[in-house]
Amino acid sequence: MTAKQKNIMTAALELFSEEGYRNTSTVKIAKRAHVSEALIFRHFKNKEGLLEAIVMEGETHEKELFSNIIVETDPKEVLRKTIRIGQTIDADQDAASYWKLNYKLKWELELYSEHKMQEVQNKLMEAFTALRYKNPQQEATLLLTSIDGMATRYFLQKSFDIDAFTNFLMIKYGL
Repeated sequence: MTAKQKNIMTAALELFSEEGYRNTSTVKIAKRAHVSEALIFRHFKNKEGLLEAIVMEGETHEKELFSNIIVETDPKEVLRKTIRIGQTIDADQDAASYWKLNYKLKWELELYSEHKMQEVQNKLMEAFTALRYKNPQQEATLLLTSIDGMATRYFLQKSFDIDAFTNFLMIKYGL
């Protein structure tokens, strides 16, 4: 990927996550990236192609984030790493922008990629089973739903204290 393509993608990611996909024109993206609109079309064909490139880039980041959980063998560490996902994302602005875009797209375009979390869900069920929880599948779903809610609050409520909620979950699960 060229520096100009990366610049365009960064500008589009910022605008899509701030203003939404539908409310962001290629003209706005071109202005933010300091390029011509024609260059956007040359590299990405159209706005949809640009979004697709950003989503693919985001999925690479997601896989890196989740791989740390998937390869973990200690069940308590699986829970710790999963619970700390919010803090991990908060510490990385690029990751936060991708996740914010995911949440915007979930509501704006009704795109909910449930499959993205399936490996983490399976790993959590495995961990809860090893820790002898009564209902491992429901515990895994509860934890992921809590984290999903935490992410929603993080992106929509400026005063949301992600550390306090993370600590609450750590205590709840005896970690």
